[in-house]
Order: sequence, then structure tokens, then C-alpha cells
Amino acid sequence: MRKKEIIGTLEKLGIFLGQFSNPAGRNLTVMPWLEELNKEFFQPMDTLVQNVHIHNPWFTGENVRYALKVAATWLSAESLVNWLSCYGNKTDTVQEKTVAVVMAGNIPMVGFHDMLCVLVCGHRLLGKLSVKDDQLLKLISDIISAINGELEGKIVFEEGRLKDFDAVIATGSDNTARYFEYYFGKYPNIIRKNRNSAAIIDGLETKEDLEKLADDVFRYFGLGCRSVSKLYIPADYDFSLLIETFSKYSHIANHNHWANNYEYQRAVNLIDRIPHLDTGFLLIKENSNLSSPISVLHYEKYDHLENVLDPALTGSDKIQCITGRQPVDGRILEFGKAQEPGLGDYADNIDTIEFLLNL
Repeated sequence: MRKKEIIGTLEKLGIFLGQFSNPAGRNLTVMPWLEELNKEFFQPMDTLVQNVHIHNPWFTGENVRYALKVAATWLSAESLVNWLSCYGNKTDTVQEKTVAVVMAGNIPMVGFHDMLCVLVCGHRLLGKLSVKDDQLLKLISDIISAINGELEGKIVFEEGRLKDFDAVIATGSDNTARYFEYYFGKYPNIIRKNRNSAAIIDGLETKEDLEKLADDVFRYFGLGCRSVSKLYIPADYDFSLLIETFSKYSHIANHNHWANNYEYQRAVNLIDRIPHLDTGFLLIKENSNLSSPISVLHYEKYDHLENVLDPALTGSDKIQCITGRQPVDGRILEFGKAQEPGLGDYADNIDTIEFLLNL
């Protein structure tokens, strides 16, 4: 299928998904193809958005809508053309392969970007969904086939053992990566491991800056690789404004799974007499580890900002992204942008399209 046709298909998918990015719902613009699509798929998708939390309590309606909003932004014609223009005409001359994609389930639709990459490269996707996120992408696959019948059969989800494939993209933890390397090492592969994100505070942040940082910390309950799990702060930093600002997410204490983690972590830190700040829904404590447990935010002090901006940190293979008050091109994003990746912001900083084009 030619690039223009696949872009047209994905653009329609984006318009459809954009209807669910806020509770307002159905698009009232008169587009015959959308009316037909809505007759079959609007209600199933709307029901799934509202009820998927029953299957996975971390997938709240708010977080699912946000994931759909990001996906819809990716699928504008402009975004797709700009993304693929970096690869010239290579996507038009690819010989079709079957790519096995083992997907994570930490945040809603986390495997959607890999699905897009396989489709735009003209390959066939053999997907293995996480049991934590095994509904949204199945429905989206059906919608893609309804928009463009030529893509029917290009996305297949396997519940059993994966077989008969030419390459592998597998996302998991540092632990599962060892098994992936054992089973899939003989195939061309991308095997992703644990990553976390961080934020740099210089002490000059306004309340608005810190509100955006709160989004980086709490969006998706901090479960994404782009979720900020650690702060780098000046040695004499005063947490007062940050704690006040983070209260915009105090409602998170009402989420049963978050509250259970918070109470457990609070008890452990109190029993072990570990110094920490307690906001009533989040623990903030000094710790050199980049990764932090659910309901805990780590911080580390610095004497000179230049030390934190060192490429040894910003380029670490354990860091997915870093946010800050002052963006630095290619290294530091603006506060609030951690969960708004572009199409070219590849997981583990490995160019998935380039990999797929060279199979």
C-alpha cells in the first residue's frame, strides 16, 4: 500500500479517536465515512473507555482519554507526513515481513506506536498483548480494517505462542529482557528494558511551572517510562511551593490501588525511620535511585546545575526523558511535555522505523 493511502487511513482513525479525548463525545461534523464508522464503533469504544478500569484499575477514564488524545494528535496528516518525510521513499519499497510485537501494559495503548510503525513500513504485525491492556488495541485494529479493507489481516493478535515471524520488537523490564534475548536473539530485534524519567529543578520555578511538573509526575499514576520518578534539586531547595502545587493531584489518594501503595510505603519509611516528606498522598524522599515505587518521588541534591546537565546524565541509557523549566533541544523537555511524545520520540531512543525499513 502506498504511503498516501496509509496516511489517509490513519488520518481517519485519528479523527475517530479524537472524539474520545474528552467527555464531549461524538464529532458532529458531517463526514459520511465518519457517520458510518460511528454507527458500528462509537458505542463500543465509548463503553470501553468508560469501563476498561474494571479490567485494569489503573486505566481510569481520564488516563484512557488522554492516551487517545495523544494518539489523535499523532494521526493528523501533517504529523504523519512530517514524521515519514525523514525516511524519504523507503517505505514505498519495503518487502513485507511479519513482525512479532510483544507489548507492555503499563499505560493505556502503550503498544500503539509500534503498531503504527509496522503498518507505515508495509509489514504485517503479529501482536502479543499484555493481559493488562488487551482490549483497546484489538478494537482499534478492527476500526483500521473497517476504514481500509486492504489492511484486514495486517494486524493479528496471538494469545498463544508466537511463531512464523521474521523480526521482533519486545518491551518489558530488565528481568524479562533476559528471557526475550534468549528466545528472540536469533531474529532481528529491538528489546526494550526498564526506563524512567527525571526532572531538573533550579529553584526559579513558578506555580505554573510546578503544575506542569505535577502532570509529568502523576499522569498515568507514574507508571510510564516517561513518568518523572526523580527530581534533581538545588542543595538549599525549599519544597513548600512544590508540595502546595502538587495538591492539584490530591484526589489520587481516593484511588484504591494508589492508596494501598501509599499506605504501605508510608509504613515502611516510618518503621525504618527513613527521612521523608509526606503530602498525605505522596512521599518525597532523598534517594539516588532513578526508579521509585508507586506513590514515592525520589530527589537528589546538586551543588552546581552544570553537573546535572552533564551528558553522562542526560544521555543515560536508563533515562527516557528529562523535563525542566528551561528546555534544551534534544536533551531537556519543557515541564508538562513528558507524556506528550511526538511520533519521532522512540522508546529507548531506538529508531523503530529505521529498524523496520532495514529488515
